Amino acid sequence: KVVQFGVIIARYTKTNMENLCLSGGVALNCVSNGKLLRSGLFDNIWIQPAAGDAGGALGVALALWYRYLGNGRTVDGKQDRMRAALLGPSYENEEILALLKEQGGVAEKLSEEEMSKRVAGLLADGKVVGWFQGRMEFGPRALGNRSILGDPRSTETQSAMNLKIKFRESFRPFAPSVLRERVQELFEVDCDSPYMLLVAPVKEERQIAMSDEQQDLFGIDKLSVPRSDIPAVTHVDYSARVQTVDEGRNPRLTALLRSFKAQTGCAVLINTSFNVRGEPIVCDPANALRCFWGTEMDVLVLGDFVVVRDVQTAAPEVDRKEYLSAFALD
Repeated sequence: KVVQFGVIIARYTKTNMENLCLSGGVALNCVSNGKLLRSGLFDNIWIQPAAGDAGGALGVALALWYRYLGNGRTVDGKQDRMRAALLGPSYENEEILALLKEQGGVAEKLSEEEMSKRVAGLLADGKVVGWFQGRMEFGPRALGNRSILGDPRSTETQSAMNLKIKFRESFRPFAPSVLRERVQELFEVDCDSPYMLLVAPVKEERQIAMSDEQQDLFGIDKLSVPRSDIPAVTHVDYSARVQTVDEGRNPRLTALLRSFKAQTGCAVLINTSFNVRGEPIVCDPANALRCFWGTEMDVLVLGDFVVVRDVQTAAPEVDRKEYLSAFALD
């Protein structure tokens, strides 16, 4: 962190530029990124969503497109051209439906409006939802197209997601996806953070101070104490790794968040990658179904189809132990 800040401050002193772009593996340090933003040195900070070795391939493609093929750049000053990093494959409803029929999955097809209301209600009831939509994200973060979603107000949901789906320690917090227009009401930040690469403090009025008795706790007991009214996404230091969601980048997730806000008053959802620990993020519908059958996820949304575990009658029986043995769960 010290080296990163030193280099950036030295360049700022030399150039006096108001805008900063970051890439490379060091730019995945979300804590440093958040501190840099709050330092006030720069008006705007943009971080490449696949910061790290994978971003090199993207850089080569862009260099060819602009330098050697002579294509012009288009900048509107409102939104970056990464288009939410949704550069991966997508799958049609027909393909999804054929796979569901093949595996005996019972599914309900809904319109977009029906979908957001129905799924928001399931989330409000404490259900954990696998959310598979459109093109897959490019980079290390699930940004709302290959995500597992949950209610951030519930420590029970947090524990269930960790133990029964991610297969890791129960106390681990998740990242919040929050409506862009509401982010300043919940976190100490008021800028776009579409790629989940900024850590910001939870608003002080939403924090829950620890009692003297809680301060004396040790280890997991102390880690398990709720730190805010959205405990599932709040770290022990009252911070969170924030993703802002807007209609331009991800209209379906935005509609879902708005429905959840209308039903619960909360403009935030837990957003974690659609996989178990040690498994790559799911890419295609077959991957998503395999993860769904192999874990204790309550609901799976594949495109326009909703699959609720409780109503399944002829779904394939998956040997969960065998499925999980393929991954390093230690």
